[in-house]
Amino acid sequence: MHDVAVHRGKRLIWSNATFDVPVGSFTAVIGPNGSGKSTLVNLLLGGIKPSTGSIDVLGAPTRTGNPEIGLVPQNHSLAHAGSILCRDLVALGLAGTRWGVGLHGRDLAATVDEALAAVDAQSFGHLRFGEVSGGQQQRISIAQALITKPRMLLLDEPLSGLDLAGQVDIVELVHHINHERGVTVLFVTHDLNPLLAHIDSLIYLIDGTPEFGMVDDVVDSGLLTRLYGTPVQVTRSADGCVFTRTE
Repeated sequence: MHDVAVHRGKRLIWSNATFDVPVGSFTAVIGPNGSGKSTLVNLLLGGIKPSTGSIDVLGAPTRTGNPEIGLVPQNHSLAHAGSILCRDLVALGLAGTRWGVGLHGRDLAATVDEALAAVDAQSFGHLRFGEVSGGQQQRISIAQALITKPRMLLLDEPLSGLDLAGQVDIVELVHHINHERGVTVLFVTHDLNPLLAHIDSLIYLIDGTPEFGMVDDVVDSGLLTRLYGTPVQVTRSADGCVFTRTE
């Protein structure tokens, strides 16, 4: 991004965004409610255009429907999908809304099987989306995002509604995808703790501006307190583990 600003109508969401996210990095996106995290995701997907400035994603201007970007949306975005078979939902990552078009072809079936295997979801791919657990639903959402073999993966608050074990499970899965496939990951989250052992860097929305920084620079009590407007304590244990807590 270079000097990017975004408006919704006459309202300025944020401005002065100038940074580069390294290819292959695992980057968390953080900020208080209403700071514009989902706006950032929509901007990268080409769903909205910047008011000023320029953006390149994977070496090209943003555009809608880019198969090189996989999206894992917020849970409520798939609330209508309860009656759809999990494997058919994954297939829609390629077929879009064209129900019945190519959904039973051998090539598509093999591609769906590959995507399910990438997230270890073969055992429940035949079940309806509404019949599986929240963590399994997130695996299906990630499989759908991976079916086009993207170079970038955007996850919009994928830990929402999951218990602690489920959160750790999804973060470790995403880390594996990042490490094994070299996929650039942007992971929007409210809670940093499940990600701190895996992320390289952060985009943080502070004082109306998205900033980019490395973990050691951003995960700081003073900066996070200023970011969230409430006291945040960063603790580093003797074995090198880092976690945050509110006072």
